[in-house]
This record gives sequence, C-alpha cells and structure tokens, in this order.
Amino acid sequence: MTALEAEQQRLMLRQFTYEDAWELGMLLRALAVERNAPVVIDVRHGARTVFRCALPGSSADNDAWIDRKRRVAERYGAPSFLVGARFRAKGTTFEEGSRLDPDSYAAHGGSYPVTVEGVGVVGTATVSGLPQAQDHALVARALAELLAGTRPRRDGS
Repeated sequence: MTALEAEQQRLMLRQFTYEDAWELGMLLRALAVERNAPVVIDVRHGARTVFRCALPGSSADNDAWIDRKRRVAERYGAPSFLVGARFRAKGTTFEEGSRLDPDSYAAHGGSYPVTVEGVGVVGTATVSGLPQAQDHALVARALAELLAGTRPRRDGS
C-alpha cells in the first residue's frame, strides 16, 4: 500500500488543462493499442468528459465499471486500487466497510484522481477492461508519461 501512496504523490501534475486531459486520453489509447488491450478509457477535467474511447474487445460492462471506479477515485481522492487496498488492510472489503452502493461504487483498480500541486483533485483518468492491477498500471504509466513529457504531443509541438 505504501508503494501506491508514494506513486500517487509522484504522479502529481503541475497543471491540468483541457489540452492536457485530451493528451492523457491519447496517451492511454496509444498504450492500450500497443498492448492490444480491450479497454474503455475515460478522462475528465472536473465533471466534464474530455476524452472517451472504446477499443475493440471492450464491452458495455466496461462503461459501467468506468463510472463505478471513477466515483471511488472522486469520493476518496485516491486511486480506486489504493482505496480497495486500504479496506483490505483493515481486514474488510470495500463493499462491507464503505457502506456505499456497490452498483454505484467499485474500489477496483483503474481510476486515478488527477491531482495538481497546490490545487488538489481536478479530474480523473479511468480504464476498464483488464485485470484491475493492469488497469491501474496503465493509467499510472500514462500519467507518468504526461508528467515527463516523454511522448510527442499529437498537435506537433
């Protein structure tokens, strides 16, 4: 769990504009396509959906998982994977310990709150379609690439 908390601190951004949200979505899509990952991707700036994409092999169930995992990241201000791990560390499950409706909330890996230094949570990035640890890792990788600027921007800059 400590590694997940350290990762969240490390992936704090300096800014998150609509253009950054779009770029994060494109990074997630490129990473998923490289892996032939059958996922749905959702990136939000505040409450607004800036990027949404369904890749081959994903299903409508993934759309529902996106919403459930995103609500956890928004409510707890932490990655949905970390929230689930925190409940398990207390010897319970998220479903039992949170008392939240499991049809609306899921503490499974894949949703990451987008956090800006000195501001707080300003959006979310969510992936659904792989095992939860892989969904989480995909979003963390894309955030790290966005933070580092390691991939060329799609607008040519």
